[in-house]
Amino acid sequence: MTLKLYAHPFSSYSQKALIALYENGTPFEWRLLSEEHPDVLQEFAAMWPIQRFPVLVDGNRTVTEATTIIEYLGLYHPGPVSLLPTEARAALEVRNMDRFFDNYISTPQQKIVFNAIRPEGTHDDYGVAEARRMLDTAYGWLDKVMANRTWAAGDQFTLADCGAAPFLFYADWTHRIDASLFPHVMAYRKRLLARPSVVRAVNEARPYRSFFPLGAPDRD
Repeated sequence: MTLKLYAHPFSSYSQKALIALYENGTPFEWRLLSEEHPDVLQEFAAMWPIQRFPVLVDGNRTVTEATTIIEYLGLYHPGPVSLLPTEARAALEVRNMDRFFDNYISTPQQKIVFNAIRPEGTHDDYGVAEARRMLDTAYGWLDKVMANRTWAAGDQFTLADCGAAPFLFYADWTHRIDASLFPHVMAYRKRLLARPSVVRAVNEARPYRSFFPLGAPDRD
């Protein structure tokens, strides 16, 4: 039975799952979550009332959250690229870096973006300032880590890099990564954006760049 992915190509967490699918050439059916497909939106809301995406459907199994989807694919639909090491200590480092990118890059980045689309009079200037401080702190920590690594957890492209790619992509749009202060972060971002699976995800999202609330820069 064909895998179904409920997602949107401009969503960073959707891209995280897509990159894993593309790394292994795993076939799946797009279930595009957009206003142009109200039937899919209705189907999605009935299936997953929280309505956060991506969501993977495999027969009678519904798998939520991008990280869990990637681990699920590795267990039930493995391909030539293993995105989570079998050795427990190495896998722990991958999971640690995956949580770092989720919590300290994506979360503050999204806080800034979501603040931009709040109704007038409900903006959280303090929260945005805190989010920007968190991103600067996270960039600084990551710069030291990536000084001696090719990929997030070492020499191999893993689950952690699947998230790092879209999160750093949008983070640089939202709160610019200063290359003079964080050269290793920018070099890592450049390597990610050259990865074929990431290139595909970025290109599929290009038609939706006008959706970016802060205004998409004319680069990348």
